[in-house]
This record gives sequence, C-alpha cells and structure tokens, in this order.
Amino acid sequence: MDKHRLLISYAHPDDESFGLGAAIPKWIDDGADVFLICATNGEVGHVPEALRGKYETVAELRLSELACARQYLKFKDIFLLGYRDSGMLGSETANHPDCLAYRWRHQPERVAADVVAVMRKVKPQVVITFNRYGGYGHPDHIAIQRATVRAFECLRKEAARTKAYAPQRLYYAAYPKISLRMRIWKARLKGQDPRRMGINQDVDTLKSLDHIEPVHARVPIAPYLDIWERASRCHASQGGGRITRTARLLRRLLYHRQGFTRVYPAPNHDRVDEDDLFANVVLNEC
Repeated sequence: MDKHRLLISYAHPDDESFGLGAAIPKWIDDGADVFLICATNGEVGHVPEALRGKYETVAELRLSELACARQYLKFKDIFLLGYRDSGMLGSETANHPDCLAYRWRHQPERVAADVVAVMRKVKPQVVITFNRYGGYGHPDHIAIQRATVRAFECLRKEAARTKAYAPQRLYYAAYPKISLRMRIWKARLKGQDPRRMGINQDVDTLKSLDHIEPVHARVPIAPYLDIWERASRCHASQGGGRITRTARLLRRLLYHRQGFTRVYPAPNHDRVDEDDLFANVVLNEC
C-alpha cells in the first residue's frame, strides 16, 4: 500500500459528523483515504414532527442525512452494516433481535466478523472507534467499539502467524472534557439534572465525564471548523441544524485540536505526545 488509509468504525448516521467532522477533511487534505463503518441505520433516533413524512421510514431519512454529510466529508467509501438502531440502554428497542446491541450480546463473533471483513477490504493502517463507554453510554456505541477492538486484535494475531495484513494503530476518539463540564455547568444553572440529559432524559453526563480516557494525540483541526458545521447541519433530524451563534463561537474558541486515546501501540505514559495519527505508519505493509 502506498497511501495512508484510515477507517472510522461508528454506530449511527451522524456520529461521523458530530464527532469527527473537522478531522476527516483534514486527513483527506493530507492525502489519506478515509473510510466509514456505519453499523446501524438510525431507525430509533428521535425525529422532529416537521421532518416526518418526507421519507417512508426514519432509516431512509437518517441515511439521506449521511449521504448529505458525505458531500462535505468526502469519504472514499461508506460501509453500512445494516443493523437496527438499539436506542438507549433499558429501552424496549434495545431488545429487538435485529438491533446491534442485541446482536452483540448474543452473537458477538458475527458482529466482529462484519468489521473484520471491512478491515480486510480497506486495509487501513489506522482505525478509530468510540471509547470504552461509547462516549455517553449508548449501547450501539459500546457494541461497535467492542466489535472493532476484537476485529483489530483478531487481525493482529492472524498476521503474527501468517504475515497477512494487519492494522497498525488503534485509537479511541476522545470525548472533549471541557465540553462536558460546560454542559454540566449549564444544566445546573438551569436547574436541570446533569444525570438526566437529552430529549428522553436518558444521558448521564456525569457518568460520561467519569469515563473520559487519557488523551495521547491532538490533531489540529482549526481550518476545518466550517466543514464540520456544514456536515453537522446535514443531520437536522438529530439537532445538527440548530447550531447557534454561541455554539459556533465556542467551537472556534475551544476546538482547535481533536483529541484521541492511543490504544495500540499502547502508550508508555498518559500524556499528549503526537499530533499525527499516521506517525511511524509503514506504507508498504500488505
């Protein structure tokens, strides 16, 4: 392989834009091919009344929003695994036999095999997924994180025996600590419970803060904040269309760099020591 290749393994249409909407165009401008796994079709995501009726199903709406975001993020390819959205932990939808969380609980080897198949096709040197808490505890985020780590380890072990392809670096996208702290502060100022956030009050922001992991890499993204905003706006059904002037200003003040937790190779210390996820990547490995 003579080109940098990066695979993002996420759960829902919108995860890619909200989480990495500035980093993706930066990598592409640097000459990398960027690929995306979107494990579910987002069927359970809340859709405002004004957006209902334009598509036959919520899944069609969510995937159309992903197609919109792709115009700005310019993925080399997107792999839809086709699992059903699970919804949050404890919801009835999380027990649907076709949903990602259920499949991971009952057939983890099958979900991991789906990720392995994509990795073998794409042959990325670098793989990115959620942290172990899935950012904010969403069962689908946790399921695809676990499946991605298992797939990564499976290919590394196979390569040790056969000299076949193996991904070289694994990262978790770091949840921004300052953003969480500001959200908690704002909730308390309004008299809200930070343990019961979101439309359905099923997001525990304090628990998300507790599960933040060390940051080892910070990638500069300041020139790409406008693209981040445009891609996020595509996901209007999930709130991406409501980017306020305050939110825009805070983003420009606070988000000059995107943080990542390096999982493999394991760091020797918990501090930032790189600004390029492709540092020390070998391009001519099979």
